[in-house]
Amino acid sequence: MTIQVGDTFPTVTVKYLTEAGMQETSTDALLKGKKVVLFSVPGAFTPTCSAKHLPGFVQNAAALKAKGVDAVICMAVNDPFVMHAWARANEVGDTVFMLPDGNGTLARDLGLVMDGTAYNLGQRSQRFALVIDDGVVTRVDVEKSGAFEVSSAEAVLKHL
Repeated sequence: MTIQVGDTFPTVTVKYLTEAGMQETSTDALLKGKKVVLFSVPGAFTPTCSAKHLPGFVQNAAALKAKGVDAVICMAVNDPFVMHAWARANEVGDTVFMLPDGNGTLARDLGLVMDGTAYNLGQRSQRFALVIDDGVVTRVDVEKSGAFEVSSAEAVLKHL
């Protein structure tokens, strides 16, 4: 079942890479007591994800914070090394937390898996944006296949 408004965000342990090495946290720790925008892309370094989706959130991070957002999280079914390299390549800095979902566990738990085998991508996450307040989902915007309309930073800003 797909995550819905009012649902509690799933608890998952994640590993991510920093300059200090591999770190571990939980989604609970990332979301507790915060208003968070979490957006997901089918893959790091893919065309729309790299040219529009991630850059839009980096460029609009201050505007999102001005609307009460405490943190912006980018999720992709990629490993921590790829997410770290993608963050560096896009000069993300500390504007967006890069959340690797290397095994697709979180995408499955959210009910938002995309079958990209026809494109040699395997199982990935759908493109979407969620607004989460203290671990509870308050908005869900999932893109239609091939679209980039409802999950952009600009679209999220309009609904905050």
